[in-house]
Amino acid sequence: MTWWSSNRLRLIQNNLREVDANMDVDALIHQLKQLEANVLMMNAGGIFAFYPSRLRYHYVTPYLKKDLLGEAIAKAHANGIRFIARFDFSKAHESVFRQRPEWFYRTREGREVNYYGIVHTCLNGGYQQRYSLDILTEVLSSYDVDGVFFNMFGYQNWDYSGNHYGICYCDNCRTRFREMYGLQLPEPEQQDDFVYRKYREFQEITAMEMLDTIHDHIKALNPQTAISTYHPHKVDIVRHESATALNRASSKWLYSAAENVMPISGSYDDKLSSNCSINAIDLTYRFTGVSRYETEIRLYENLVNGSGLDFCIIGVFEDYPDMDNMDSVAKVFRFHKKHEHLFGSFSSMADVVLVKPPASERDSYTEYLGLFKMLKESHILFDVISQNRLEQLRRSRARVVVLPGITRTTAEELDVLLEARDGGKHILATGAALSAQTTALSRLFGTSVDTIIADTTASYMVVDDKTMYPELERKQWVIVQGPFAVLHPGSQASAKLPYMAPSSFGPPERAYGHELTDRYGLVLFGKTTDSKGMGAYMGWNVGRLYHDHGFADHKYIVCGAIRHLLNGTATLRAEAHPSVEINLHRLPDESYMLQLLNLSGFNGSTYEAPIDMHDINIQLRGIGQVDHVEALVDGQTAELQRDENLIALKIPKLGVYAAYHLQGNA
Repeated sequence: MTWWSSNRLRLIQNNLREVDANMDVDALIHQLKQLEANVLMMNAGGIFAFYPSRLRYHYVTPYLKKDLLGEAIAKAHANGIRFIARFDFSKAHESVFRQRPEWFYRTREGREVNYYGIVHTCLNGGYQQRYSLDILTEVLSSYDVDGVFFNMFGYQNWDYSGNHYGICYCDNCRTRFREMYGLQLPEPEQQDDFVYRKYREFQEITAMEMLDTIHDHIKALNPQTAISTYHPHKVDIVRHESATALNRASSKWLYSAAENVMPISGSYDDKLSSNCSINAIDLTYRFTGVSRYETEIRLYENLVNGSGLDFCIIGVFEDYPDMDNMDSVAKVFRFHKKHEHLFGSFSSMADVVLVKPPASERDSYTEYLGLFKMLKESHILFDVISQNRLEQLRRSRARVVVLPGITRTTAEELDVLLEARDGGKHILATGAALSAQTTALSRLFGTSVDTIIADTTASYMVVDDKTMYPELERKQWVIVQGPFAVLHPGSQASAKLPYMAPSSFGPPERAYGHELTDRYGLVLFGKTTDSKGMGAYMGWNVGRLYHDHGFADHKYIVCGAIRHLLNGTATLRAEAHPSVEINLHRLPDESYMLQLLNLSGFNGSTYEAPIDMHDINIQLRGIGQVDHVEALVDGQTAELQRDENLIALKIPKLGVYAAYHLQGNA
């Protein structure tokens, strides 16, 4: 049992500037205790050492007048607070570059990247490969740290101003790539270039090898030291960030915290997810925080989806110029402290697994995000499993597996999906998933693709089954846009949503002439009553349409298909506004935690106080005996009714957040 395995972190990160090296540690500890934090993350070394390092190439900030690291660890431990030491080996002081230039990143032209005196290192250079281990040895041998965190781990090709410098062409990268692949480093960075794809593979392999080295080194020094970074390989705590940026093209992502936490909790049994709420609105504006309501959403979403709490500011609290969020942070942290015995050991009650494709597969990833949003808004209980972790399906109770535009599977991944279907799980594919992988399509769905219609502009699906899609009772057509895979369904399949071919749309006088075809937007293979799971296939990017445009029609299409596959066995059904996020988990003692988060204060760009919701009705099926409901948030209540296998809860009013502990008789 490790100190972090309880999954009850209430972490505060002070991202120190070098001028903070003589900070008042007592004032910091007082603030942490006011917040009920139980973990402090603070800078230790890398770019600057915040302790009197004796290593030649570890630059000690000239502002250091004491052993800040030693004092902070000692006083944190004296107050029952764990300490995670933060390192950043992606860069080093320019004085180190002058002495050991072979350790550093180079552009194609051979130039270094020097950003205001801080120079980019290279993962394959001696600083990261060897000297970072000397720094870790010095810290872990001299100080009783509870964990280590690595910022900006891996290959960094951008500076803080957003300038892109391309891949590293240092001698270390050239040599290692040539030894592994017999190739020269790619010149154009193009996704469809064979050599560039090999280079991306090279990046992943070498990054994981470095994590292997770091893991073995740290655990040999102290096996009770938690390892944390943004990559999941050989780490104990996988960290993500909910952050904003002013130059981001896409709209704000309301489910940032949920979507950061869920792929880790769904894909791994042996790792914690810690999603950090970054208070700064951008790297360029680190001293102004986001809306306090956005901060609350991020922190509560961590809890709703099975993580602890994590919050970060730049510098120290004493002179931090925006304290507007601190009351909200304190409220959530204190709530978690009061009820921490009920958090940290959740078991999934999901009916659906949403498979997460790699972010590099842009079309599939957008399809995935659209489906994620649909499921949250429709109050369908779901887990997220990363595609490269599909073996986790073997442990899942879910009845439906959703493949959002997955382009291809490995042989091992296909075997897991076939095993799941043979075991009774239904497979729903959207976004023309696997349309180019003939074998997978045939084995999973018993079908093949006849053709792909590249341009479907001005075409529609006909809503032909009002039972499956009751929300579309008064709507006959739903729009289609983007590629459409036409299946050869076979005699055993049934089909719905006939495809209406495009016709003229202008001028208005000529907007007619659409013709019904024998092509379909949903093809079903098998029956819900069979012991083997069904297959359901949507050859169009319904998730991407919802992500980009938010038309509820597309949500109704997907969620209607999921309800059909579940055939009345959904664990949770809710009469609640789509802006209410709901989750249910089982606790180790066979009681349950029901959580609701009110997201109605978000209007697409601004976060305000949520509007109170009233008369929310929730039905729970198949969860066993429940005789008592304990409301954990002051002012929240719930009325309980039981009817055989059905538990009904009526929640008269929902403010920001509510949590209910559902218990049976002991």
